[in-house]
Amino acid sequence: MAKVNKQVKILRYDPARDAKPYWKLYEIELDEESTILDVLNEIHWKHDGTLAYRRSCRSAICGSCAMKVNGQNLLACETPMHKFKGCLKIEPLPGFDIIKDLVVDMDKFFDKMKRIKPYLMVDRPIPAKEFVQTPEEFDEIRESAMCILCGACTSSCPSLWANENYLGPAALLKAYRFVFDSRDDGADERIDIINDKNGLWRCHTIFNCMEACPKHIKVTEYISKLKTKAVENSI
Repeated sequence: MAKVNKQVKILRYDPARDAKPYWKLYEIELDEESTILDVLNEIHWKHDGTLAYRRSCRSAICGSCAMKVNGQNLLACETPMHKFKGCLKIEPLPGFDIIKDLVVDMDKFFDKMKRIKPYLMVDRPIPAKEFVQTPEEFDEIRESAMCILCGACTSSCPSLWANENYLGPAALLKAYRFVFDSRDDGADERIDIINDKNGLWRCHTIFNCMEACPKHIKVTEYISKLKTKAVENSI
């Protein structure tokens, strides 16, 4: 496999030492088919061991390596380096506090996820084996259940940048996943939780979340369905 030379600019920041974030340039040589995660590993292992970033599965499942590269939110492990021409510019997901370098604080993200009660709420007798769900009923939530909680969609949302109290696309998508689950009895309770100015109605249908989602989930479409459900509940 051919080797290529690549310039990589990474936004570095250590709150314990730095007054503000700054760009640091690296020049590396690696296989032309390398991913963005391979780029970061090359830098961390051979050039600068102080670089901080998250990674785990390398299979686009865990969502750990979500970051911003040349203006796009993406997963570093699945994105080939050759997608971008010229210098790579790698920075942490916007909209989150930086812990160090490319590692951001996800606590508020998961706190918002907890607020919508992301689990089945059942008010009927529990069956001996399982709740039966038809293929059609599962299709209603199939795509929304593919979310890996990487935060790329929420981080891409201008409404969140302007208002940190906004639940964000990921939490609202998770609400959809349970509101429209035929096995769940908590739809009305969840609609009440998200039916306010920092929930459903802070979404202005900008579609950034759909562009940023590495699983190509139609996030905006599902939030729109939630809005319709909320209006129906209020009538």
